[in-house]
Amino acid sequence: MTSPESLADLPGARPVSARETVHHGMVFDIVRDTVEFAPGVRFDREYMRHPGAVAVLAVDDHDRILLIRQYRHPVGHTMWEIPAGLLDVDGEPPQRGALRELAEETGHRAEALSTLVDLRPSPGGSDEVIRIYLATGAVPLRAEEVDFERTDEEAEIETRWVPLADAVAGVLEGRLTNATTVVGVLALQAQRSARDAEALRPADAPFVARPGRDLS
Repeated sequence: MTSPESLADLPGARPVSARETVHHGMVFDIVRDTVEFAPGVRFDREYMRHPGAVAVLAVDDHDRILLIRQYRHPVGHTMWEIPAGLLDVDGEPPQRGALRELAEETGHRAEALSTLVDLRPSPGGSDEVIRIYLATGAVPLRAEEVDFERTDEEAEIETRWVPLADAVAGVLEGRLTNATTVVGVLALQAQRSARDAEALRPADAPFVARPGRDLS
């Protein structure tokens, strides 16, 4: 019988003999790699090179989660989401970035963070990795802690505490479709429902590696 520990994604990047950046974007680049897949097998693949991201699922003592409502131009929808942001500050630990995004997008801080789940939203076309943290003890920021100004889409952000059960229903009924929110909500529900719920990983658990980041 296969052990549960063997059910894991395995690293093992194939050699890349050439790389070309075909588009330099505001947030991400599009690159074309020549992959030396196996002896006599070579092919090109284009994909999005992404800085990575973090998200925060904050839960309170009443089993409510903190959602934001934000306009997303590529899909033309205003969507309910958990707060999230790019890992675009050099040297900033992911968990610190998560707390920063929680503060800037919701006006809250948290007493504790745990690693809830990691995901690659589209591994066939992007190297993006997102870590979703579970935050507990979230409270509004004090006035002296607010040192940011929301701009662009974030200027219209709304916040709402929503019962976890309502969020799960919204996901399963297709009313909530943001990928990070869907994964975070269902991961928390699964963790709560497990017969022998295991402790979550710490906030500083090793982050998922992305191969080839040092290639030019």
